[in-house]
Amino acid sequence: MLARLWPAALIAFGLLAWTACASDSDIEPQETRRAGQTEELGPPLSLAEVRYWAYQIQGLDREGAVEALVDSHYDLVVIEPTRTIVGSEDFDSQDVVERIKGSANSLGTGTKLVLAYVDIGEAEAYRTYWQDDWQAPELGQRGNPDFLVTLDPDGWSGNFPVAYWDQRWKEIVIYGKGSLLDLVLEDGFDGIYLDWVGAFDDLSVMEAARGAGVDPAEEMIAFIREIREYAAERRPGFLIIAQNGADLLDDHPQYLDIIDGIAQEDLSFQGEADTDWEDEESGDIRQERDYSQYLADVLRRYVERGVPTFCVQYARVPENIEKALRDAEEVGCVPYMTLTPLDRLTETPLPGY
Repeated sequence: MLARLWPAALIAFGLLAWTACASDSDIEPQETRRAGQTEELGPPLSLAEVRYWAYQIQGLDREGAVEALVDSHYDLVVIEPTRTIVGSEDFDSQDVVERIKGSANSLGTGTKLVLAYVDIGEAEAYRTYWQDDWQAPELGQRGNPDFLVTLDPDGWSGNFPVAYWDQRWKEIVIYGKGSLLDLVLEDGFDGIYLDWVGAFDDLSVMEAARGAGVDPAEEMIAFIREIREYAAERRPGFLIIAQNGADLLDDHPQYLDIIDGIAQEDLSFQGEADTDWEDEESGDIRQERDYSQYLADVLRRYVERGVPTFCVQYARVPENIEKALRDAEEVGCVPYMTLTPLDRLTETPLPGY
């Protein structure tokens, strides 16, 4: 894996550049970056070679949003498969994926990798799979169907942790007609970016697992393995990145056999749920020192084993960004600086972007 090191001088220089930029789209591409000229571009970089990446899971239907992604020169882009949202069924996700995949990466020598964001540990009431007769959980009470376990502990509206070992949920994600995974494969994504892998460590989910007589960590590993095997049969080389829950590696070394990369939010700074981009609480909330150190120690275990490792940091204040970059450098992960709405490209791209 390539080392991710940013000297202090480069960080300081980058911070000066950030304060002068309104958004990624204001940055003039280098001459070697020729977005859209697929006839002159080679294959994308491998995950281990990714230098810059971007993460946007809302607002793709906003005017100019897709063009900004195409015109950017990130090596890896994680986006929402928008046609799985109620009211956006006609969104042409396949066309969007093709356009982004056909545009240049940071080196201008190859195209971008494009991964689909899918929440595998929570049901989302705004998805097309949500049925009219379903009832959301309440505090201390399961929903209907009963694989809907509880309310989102971080306060995200319409999100509900699930008993992911339940076959009914696996049908929605993997096996059923028009499953989330089938749609991702149809749309031509290079892989999948799995959110809420850390469900195995949620107290309500753990209680539900005890009631079902299963081990939540082992069930999460089995679930991801099933996703991998199903996708690999239909798309060899399909990539799997797991977000959060990095401590799943504890006592489960086989986890490394079923993922291609790991991502972690909130290493240094986090933001609140259900905020707008301009909201001060959408970032710059300092992570608890002990927990930050714990996350760093866990992530280093992946870096040391050559697993491509990515960090999502929520900050806009320059001194917080500088610290977040230093922390990422110390861990060895590839950072992305953004805000919790994740509804546009960052306004603070990394030094050298």
